[in-house]
Amino acid sequence: MIRLAGRVVVASHNAGKVREIHALLAPLGVEAVSAASLGLPEPAETETTFAGNAALKAKAAADASGLPALADDSGLEVFALGGAPGVYSARWAGPEKNFQAAMERVWRELAGGAGDAGARFVCVLALAEPGGGVQCFEGEARGTITWPPRGEQGFGYDPIFVPEGGARTFGEMSHDEKLPLTHRARAFEKLLAALR
Repeated sequence: MIRLAGRVVVASHNAGKVREIHALLAPLGVEAVSAASLGLPEPAETETTFAGNAALKAKAAADASGLPALADDSGLEVFALGGAPGVYSARWAGPEKNFQAAMERVWRELAGGAGDAGARFVCVLALAEPGGGVQCFEGEARGTITWPPRGEQGFGYDPIFVPEGGARTFGEMSHDEKLPLTHRARAFEKLLAALR
């Protein structure tokens, strides 16, 4: 098992993801540094699965920095759309990261809500050591798609996702309210269990 101690590179240039992972690592007394702050390039996400992309990013960051690296690949899967946008969630937002357009596309493809609005956020965390192995941990948060988008908190598809048992979108929740309900927190619980 890879040890988490000292500094860990969070292999992401997404400020929202880095903030969430930093908050999850803080209780371990581990210093999280972002790949962006170290000037590490973002590798092309060429895999077709969350696990494949997460492992690719973690390995690249670990090898380039000489530090253990934690990468996340995550996205929104809408059941009526055959799991789309899935691993292509960020690509639906385009190079300009226009998630408003991506959310509109989800709603349009759901025929304006005429179909099943069930969905889940999926996160795979990959932990890699320089020149060594990679371990992956998956978590999910199930819920439904709603329209119009609600809330200014969070990032990505958060304003159209209502978690199971809730009435507010992730976009309407504060960071502290949302974090324990997320796919990322659930993947992190599995990582922590493995570390013990």
